[in-house]
Amino acid sequence: MKQNVHGKSLTEWQAEFPLLKNIMDLHPVFWTNGKQLPMKEVPPLPVTREDIIEADKRWKRFAPFFEKAFPETKAAKGLIESPLRHIPHMKKRLKDYYNEPFQGNLYLKCDNELPVAGSIKARGGVYEVLKHAEDLAIANGLLKKDDNYEIFTDPAFTSFFSQYSIGVGSTGNLALSIGTISAKLGFNVNVHMSGDAKQWKKELLRSKGVNVYEYNGDFSEAITEGRKQTLEDPNGYFIDDEHSKDLFLGYSVAALRLKEQLLGQGVKVDRDHPLFVYLPCGVGGSPGGIAFGLKQIFGDYVYCIFVEPTHSPSVLIGLMTGEEDKVSVQDFGIDNRTEADGLAVGRPSSFASEISRHLISGIFTIEDDDLYKLLAILADSEGIRVEPSAAAGLMGPAKLAGASFIKKHRLDDKMGKSAHIAWSTGGNLVPEGGMDRFYQKGKGLLR
Repeated sequence: MKQNVHGKSLTEWQAEFPLLKNIMDLHPVFWTNGKQLPMKEVPPLPVTREDIIEADKRWKRFAPFFEKAFPETKAAKGLIESPLRHIPHMKKRLKDYYNEPFQGNLYLKCDNELPVAGSIKARGGVYEVLKHAEDLAIANGLLKKDDNYEIFTDPAFTSFFSQYSIGVGSTGNLALSIGTISAKLGFNVNVHMSGDAKQWKKELLRSKGVNVYEYNGDFSEAITEGRKQTLEDPNGYFIDDEHSKDLFLGYSVAALRLKEQLLGQGVKVDRDHPLFVYLPCGVGGSPGGIAFGLKQIFGDYVYCIFVEPTHSPSVLIGLMTGEEDKVSVQDFGIDNRTEADGLAVGRPSSFASEISRHLISGIFTIEDDDLYKLLAILADSEGIRVEPSAAAGLMGPAKLAGASFIKKHRLDDKMGKSAHIAWSTGGNLVPEGGMDRFYQKGKGLLR
């Protein structure tokens, strides 16, 4: 642990931000973002609503490719999307177990069921690879935007892309999404994985022809080394989870899809019907992209709340102190060790932090044991199985009910008509044995 961080002692940091002591002691906390602004007052951002619309059009252009290359997308006509499920039995079990009653309906956004990659990373990671492939094909005269994109499955295209490489640093799920789609298109793929990445993910990637490099250190080491090696290749393209606009926009399109799903289920979002969305958070790109999209669509009536492990609260510390990516959890003596695959990140994304700064409503932290308990309760109450990190958002409504947030935002009389969405981020590709171990550990903790 550093004795001084940016010229201040840890005692001085704690005096300035009293919540920091509880964070450093690894206690679960709820932080309300005092810098959140009404949408009309948010300064210009490096991404716009028009960018989301363009990203959605690109997804639609690639739909014929997905239908042919990934048969599991055929029923959805090549759309990469997940269901929104009402989970009333989970709500009851949550209230009973945690003794924290809350008002409003509870839903699960099942990105654990996303086709191609089985996690939320199928949005950002897959999207950036598609954009890069489209840019290369157009620049080399192989493609026009009004072509049928099924041609991306042609041998001529896979042969063309074999001249190029794609690199990424990852804790696991981003690597799976990028490795899967890049290999399918024909790229040479190099994945740099941190020490906490699961072995089965490495083996699955290798089975798809992906080169996997393993590191003993955390996400920061994997991404730094991955960036360096990729940029040494003149035909290399690095997908940067810390700085990528395209990755961010891939996630943001989820807001357009969610709007349609909410309409389809008769869920209103307006002044009298607030929407609360709980987003598991690692480096901040996927929750930041989704939050950005949701705020563009629903404005001040949606409240986006990030969730981080108590051992990896990088975005919380970055946004709370205002130092964003200039500080890491290790600076404050926190070890960044968690079972929450994908959330073990010590330093936040500078790009995502800049955008989330005035948009998100707050962040809460959660202990690993609660992740296992929640996934077991979800499996028993709704028959839905997810990995630990994907269960993080389920604690959101109870955390919110126990915080001063509702009173501060003058929402007391509106909570009865509210909707809560826990965003489930992954789990579909977890081997059966692994999922059974998660469940059994959760059941043991509940006892």
